[in-house]
Amino acid sequence: MITVTDVSLRYGDRKLFEEVNIKFNPGNCYGLIGANGAGKSTFLKILSGEIEAQTGGVHLGPGERLAVLKQNHYEYEEFEVLKVVIMGHKRLYEVMQEKDAIYMKADFTDEDGMKAAELEGEFAELNGWEAESEAAILLKGLGITEEFHTKKMEDLTGSEKVKVLLAQALFGQPDVLLLDEPTNHLDIKAIQWLEEFLINFENTVIVVSHDRHFLNKVCTHIADLDFGKIQIYVGNYDFWYESSQLAARMASDQNKKKEEKIKELQAFIARFSANASKSKQATSRKKLLDKIELDDIKPSSRRYPYVGFTPEREIGNDLLRVEGLTKTIDGVKVLNNISFIMNKEDKIALVGTNELAKTALFKILTGEMEADSGTFKWGITTSQAYFPKDNSEFFNGCELNLVDWLRQFSPNDQSESFLRGFLGRMLFSGEEVLKKASVLSGGEKVRCMLSKMMLSGANVLLLDEPTNHLDLESITAVNDGLINYKGSLMFSSHDHQFIQTIANRIMEITPNGLVDKQMTYDEYLENADIQKQVEEMYK
Repeated sequence: MITVTDVSLRYGDRKLFEEVNIKFNPGNCYGLIGANGAGKSTFLKILSGEIEAQTGGVHLGPGERLAVLKQNHYEYEEFEVLKVVIMGHKRLYEVMQEKDAIYMKADFTDEDGMKAAELEGEFAELNGWEAESEAAILLKGLGITEEFHTKKMEDLTGSEKVKVLLAQALFGQPDVLLLDEPTNHLDIKAIQWLEEFLINFENTVIVVSHDRHFLNKVCTHIADLDFGKIQIYVGNYDFWYESSQLAARMASDQNKKKEEKIKELQAFIARFSANASKSKQATSRKKLLDKIELDDIKPSSRRYPYVGFTPEREIGNDLLRVEGLTKTIDGVKVLNNISFIMNKEDKIALVGTNELAKTALFKILTGEMEADSGTFKWGITTSQAYFPKDNSEFFNGCELNLVDWLRQFSPNDQSESFLRGFLGRMLFSGEEVLKKASVLSGGEKVRCMLSKMMLSGANVLLLDEPTNHLDLESITAVNDGLINYKGSLMFSSHDHQFIQTIANRIMEITPNGLVDKQMTYDEYLENADIQKQVEEMYK
């Protein structure tokens, strides 16, 4: 258990937290959510003791241990991988070091013997004899095979280091586990393993993540950070989002009687519970949901941008034909004889481990890069809009304000009031529209790029990682906008829920060509024959 009492923190005139009082209980996994800049990561640092609050305090239960996912990927470069994992339990690692130092002594005394015996007793109590095997199991689950366990951290890739630091946080059954964006840089198999680990974890977990699928799988509660306060709600992210929308509708319907509202809430909970998985986590969460009363659900004050793409003309059947595209970048063949036909109403998700390959395909199809060989042809009824992963060329050094920046991409030279209204729907209100484009944050740049695409009226959208830098509210808005889009699209994303809810066709770019299946993402991942085929294509 971890208890927060009267915690407040200000930076200058900016209030991040004010008199936060909250208790995180064992057996629960709390998803900490809030708009970008609300202070989620800062709050985790207060919980871990890395940052001290100006008032109040944080208290662990007596004798309890807290573990944190480290963000410095280069902190342990000189240490062996297995040892780095065991370092997650600080006292156990200290005992191991002290014990080894005594046994290494040339002049071993009786006093040394007594100290060694004392340390051996503590070592056993801390489950030290199982430490190496437990660390190895965690590493293997995350995809770090045995051959890497005795290597130094400096010999690992960036994504491998992330996995080792995650194993370090999970090691030794900590009483409280703090995870800040734990799925970043993880492949799908490692994410699935982590989900199962946390579902079966019996202590307290507090996690910050932009991955809604992950939050939905592992969370029993949502901790909503808003206006410097934190409110706990039962359920996962989808339940919090849907129930907050339901509460808003109920609040606006003054004519509906309380009995009718209670029935609507009960029907909503029953419908939500019926869709839940049968895991232990979901079962315990369902019991909590069944106890919710009308006053427990509240409208969210969170603002959602409006994202809607409207094609100006209907698309014909002749959309896109790609034949034998091959491309080598810096001596590595990223595209190898890629051929496919894109059909009307296709919503294609590009997946695969090579990010460069997906970006290269987008750039070739938009004319920004030439293939080494092969051809592609767009149909005459198509018009394309492209969202690049790197949008810096649109903003670096740009002295235009947001109204004038957007005016560049307005096909009919729309009035200032129209452009201001358009930007307002994308959460740029009042004087914000007069900011220079060059000073925008990552999330603000993405919202501007989406505005540019919406003005285009294109009937084919190409989007390379459109959810990067966005908060959960904006991700949800983009997600809904693309579900409702009447044109065809091709996109890449690491967001499981984003892919599952939008795509009707999955294309995986491998070193040996394309795996192309007309199905949902979950169907693709759960089909053993397809996954075996994919593994062969990576060899």
